[in-house]
Amino acid sequence: MDLSFSIHISRLEGKAKYEMLRNLIDELQTCPLYEPIFAVEWRVGTTIAGVDGTQSIERAIALLLAVGRAGPEGARPTDLVTESGLPKPTVRRVLKALVRSGLLDQDDGSRRYHIGPEAYVLGLLAGARFGIHAMSLGGLARLSQATGDSAFLSVPRDTYSVCLHREEGSFPLRTHVLQMGDRHPLGVGAGSLAILSMFPDDEVERILEANTAILSTELYKSYSPKVMRELVARTRRDGYAFNPGMLMPGSWGLGVGVRGPDGRPAGALSIAAIERRFDDARAETILPFLQEEAARLEQRLRQPDAEPRPRQAKP
Repeated sequence: MDLSFSIHISRLEGKAKYEMLRNLIDELQTCPLYEPIFAVEWRVGTTIAGVDGTQSIERAIALLLAVGRAGPEGARPTDLVTESGLPKPTVRRVLKALVRSGLLDQDDGSRRYHIGPEAYVLGLLAGARFGIHAMSLGGLARLSQATGDSAFLSVPRDTYSVCLHREEGSFPLRTHVLQMGDRHPLGVGAGSLAILSMFPDDEVERILEANTAILSTELYKSYSPKVMRELVARTRRDGYAFNPGMLMPGSWGLGVGVRGPDGRPAGALSIAAIERRFDDARAETILPFLQEEAARLEQRLRQPDAEPRPRQAKP
């Protein structure tokens, strides 16, 4: 089947001509026969093409921000059409492009749109200047200087934890299990376990259920749901998380959780080192510094202008 058509738009000029063509394409793209039967081509001058690019970017940004403002419940397509004032086909086209890029995500059941994983990555990159990442850097430097070991900041991302920063210590023998950008299921590793333990029981169960498949793989074979629940209970009882080389033999760690201003888990500070540097006496020496820096970071998150004086590290 070969369908062809022509539209006389000679009386229209500039942006009006472009808008008619753009709306026409939008409408055709909603037709189930559009691909591959319809092939639409139009030529515009450089000025109009420039308007197209700028306008498309502005529309995409507006819809992305609208989805962000919708919060955890997500945004309905009809609400986005109403809020943006754009034609429904245009909104659909832009949303699909944002989903393809990973900046948005669409729930298969509710059809609502949510902020996507690539937008989260951009947020992490922005964290180098703003938020918990920037606020933690001084404390991580003090921890690595006081202990000689590597200090880490981890944050929750859905059912995983992501390492945002690694501050190297001076001790020449280091553990390299956790690097900046690495992610593991919540509960795997000292910082990650500290984060998981701050969630209420129902959320812990939801996280463990969501991670059932990944935790059954060879890499995480030490972390059964039963073991995870025991680790959470022990962490809550002790007030800190301890990892005796469960992910990688010989790589041990301590972690303390950090809550945000809303009381929700915001992240965790942790120290990792080779096993022989983690006897009971040394762990007891390290822990107070770790707890103090975690408390200090919590205070900074609540009051960004507050800067309590840290404890002086012993030589």
